[in-house]
Amino acid sequence: MEAKTLGIATPRKPVLSVSARKIKDNAADWHNLILKWETLNDAGFTIASNIANLKIKLLSKDEAELEVSSPAPSENEEEAYPEYNKELEMLCEELQTTLDSLTKIQVKMEKLSSTTKGICELENYHCGKESKRPPLFHTWPTAHFYEVSRRLADMYRSELLLKRTVVGELAHTTSHDLTLSYLAMWLHQPYVESDSRLLLEGMLLETGHRAL
Repeated sequence: MEAKTLGIATPRKPVLSVSARKIKDNAADWHNLILKWETLNDAGFTIASNIANLKIKLLSKDEAELEVSSPAPSENEEEAYPEYNKELEMLCEELQTTLDSLTKIQVKMEKLSSTTKGICELENYHCGKESKRPPLFHTWPTAHFYEVSRRLADMYRSELLLKRTVVGELAHTTSHDLTLSYLAMWLHQPYVESDSRLLLEGMLLETGHRAL
């Protein structure tokens, strides 16, 4: 009779709970969405700079012509510089398209925050007090993932509202200083706080996307 060969059990990695897996996926999604946002922000700044430069050129040309022309207004000012007006229109459409893409990203950020809130509420329902639960990963309680997600979502929502203002006003302002201010607002993203990167990196570390 042949002896049965016993299989050697190979240690397996611990299987993440459904909640932990979802939070880990959300952390990766946050990383990817912020990268996409930054890429679009850079592209939008290039377009906005082109709009600003064209506006300054048009205003300078208008001022020069006013100095040598009669005080009577032109009968058709819209056709005075048709090639520039067309270019300006195209640039504004490009900037609006960029804003639309940023809006889609911000909507996805809100969904990530909402999903994390749902996980917290589910744990509260099943487990009761936070102090009695072991952390899903290393040290963060589940509620902290929601706090971080909410902070990030709030930052980018406020930043999106600012960018909508820039898109709506940039092509219409006649002030050189205000034009430069709009460009600075777009580039430096004042509502995306300086610790946003630390918040993201902390979430990636906690969920295992970054090595400790």
